[in-house]
Amino acid sequence: MSTTPPVLAAELAQAWADIQRHHTELPDLAAPESLIGESSSACGHELSFERLLHEAVHGIAAARGVRDTSRAGRYHNRRFLAIAEELGLDHPEEPHPSSGFSLVTLTPEAKRRYRPTIERLQRALKAHTAATATDTARSFRGPAARHGSSGGGVRVKAVCDCGRNVRVVPSVLAQAPIMCGGCGKPFRIPEVVGAGVS
Repeated sequence: MSTTPPVLAAELAQAWADIQRHHTELPDLAAPESLIGESSSACGHELSFERLLHEAVHGIAAARGVRDTSRAGRYHNRRFLAIAEELGLDHPEEPHPSSGFSLVTLTPEAKRRYRPTIERLQRALKAHTAATATDTARSFRGPAARHGSSGGGVRVKAVCDCGRNVRVVPSVLAQAPIMCGGCGKPFRIPEVVGAGVS
C-alpha cells in the first residue's frame, strides 16, 4: 500500500482535528502538506504527533495574540511553555541557551489521550517513508545529507494560482507537489524573469 503526500496531509489534518476537539481555540491547519518532506523543524522535532502538538502550541499562541518566541522564532519562552503544559507537553527544568523551551515531550496523560491518533499518524508516516524511500546511493542530496543535518537548506517562496505562498526548500518541493489548501492547486517556484541571460 502506497501513501502519497495528499494521504499523509489528510492524516495530519485529521490529527490536528483531534487536537482541536480538546482545544477548541486552536485555529485550522492551513497547509498540513507544508510539514511533509521536512525532516526536522527549527524546534528540532521530526515530523510526528509530538511535533504536531508543538505546532498547535504556536497556533493557540497566535490565536491568543501571545508572543511565544523570540530570536526569529528560535527561542521558545515561558509563554510558549505555559501553553505547552495546557496541551500535555512536558519540558526540561531549565531552558536551552539558544532554543529556550522548544524541546517539549508528551506527558503520559497526553500519550493516553491521543493514543489512537498517535498510532494512526505513525502508520501513515511509516507508509509515507516507505513509499518515498526511492533514493539510491547515486542520488545527490546536497551537503546537508552528507553531514547528517536536517536538510534545512535555503527556503524560497513557492506560490499557487490563488495568490497564497509558502517558504520551502526547493528539493522538498521537487520530491512531490505541495497542494494549496485554499484552491487545491500545487505550489510552484516562479521562474525568475531574465534568468540565464548575460
